Amino acid sequence: MTENRETLGQKTMEKSNGGHDNTDFDPSAPPPFKIAEIRAAIPKHCWVKNTWKSLSYVLRDVLIVAALIVAAIKFDSWFFWPIYWPLQGTMFWAIFVLGHDCGHGSFSDSSMVNSLVGHILHSSILVPYHGWRISHKTHHQNHGNVEKDESWVPLTEKVYKNLDTMTKFVRFSLPLPMFAYPIYLWRRSPGKSGSHFHPYSDLFSPNERKEVIVSTVCWLVMFSLLLYLSFTTSPLLTLKLYGVPYWIFVMWLDFVTYLHHHGYTQKECDDLSSPWYRGKEWSYLRGGLTTVDRDYGWINNIHHDIGTHVVHHLFPQIPHYHLVEATKAAKPIFGEYYREPEKSSPLPFHLIKYLIQSMKQDHFVSDIGDVIFYQTDPQLNKKNHHE
Repeated sequence: MTENRETLGQKTMEKSNGGHDNTDFDPSAPPPFKIAEIRAAIPKHCWVKNTWKSLSYVLRDVLIVAALIVAAIKFDSWFFWPIYWPLQGTMFWAIFVLGHDCGHGSFSDSSMVNSLVGHILHSSILVPYHGWRISHKTHHQNHGNVEKDESWVPLTEKVYKNLDTMTKFVRFSLPLPMFAYPIYLWRRSPGKSGSHFHPYSDLFSPNERKEVIVSTVCWLVMFSLLLYLSFTTSPLLTLKLYGVPYWIFVMWLDFVTYLHHHGYTQKECDDLSSPWYRGKEWSYLRGGLTTVDRDYGWINNIHHDIGTHVVHHLFPQIPHYHLVEATKAAKPIFGEYYREPEKSSPLPFHLIKYLIQSMKQDHFVSDIGDVIFYQTDPQLNKKNHHE
């Protein structure tokens, strides 16, 4: 049934004095540094949140979104729409990242500003702000923990075997997983229950229910506004102006978040992926080191350097405009635990190969063990190939 690759991560559990090259380095071994050392290496000004600077990025993105809408309405031709859709979808993704900063409190020192701006930005792209914020906080607090993580968490072998053929096909056949985010918001991942819209969901504690209700109401207002525009203008125009860019935004979100948590990079051997942990083997530091930085070329600046993901996961309080500098300062401490991202051409087409590679190999993890790696179901690959 399975092709066991866990032994690939168990080459060495102790770090030698002479260091490692990429052929014998074990990314699952406990790191020889502490999180306090990384924190100390990052310049103090990187922790400073400037509300006006954060708002300037919001203004920039909103003006671009508005300009694209005006241009689309003016030109309204099938020559311009294929240009408009990827540009606007990418800007929706940039808007999400700024709302993401609000959710972490890295947008401003003011919780009121974070909540207000976060609701406006995320509701505009049909994301329930508090529902997402709370589950995303759970993701950061438990990153790399196969039992408690919330984002792209691996299926255990038992859960995987109980999936029907169609669910397996949808989950591991491109491009279908790149449209998963709206489904995840409504019903989470296989093996988990709850909804980001329901205040009594397993995701939330009793004292968070009012916030979830507020965000769900904001989502409904935005959805109702889109329905109103569809009836007062035309459904086709609403689809072209908003619907298609929305789905491109969803693809960006799933593409980026998936690649940040599936560890194939230029400097690793083809069969070595990031570890996952259970029990006493997991720690906040080791979990954070399972994340992967990616280079997106021209898109780095557009989506606010979200590709600097390792430092962001360890220290989500750092504003996005300091992440590049903070990563550069932290790299000497990380050593081999930092996987240098492959440099991108202007557009990050090189990342597609890592996505395809991971979808073919990263299917489930063992039900036992505290340091585990993805395993492959060769039968699934055969089925996908035939279909």
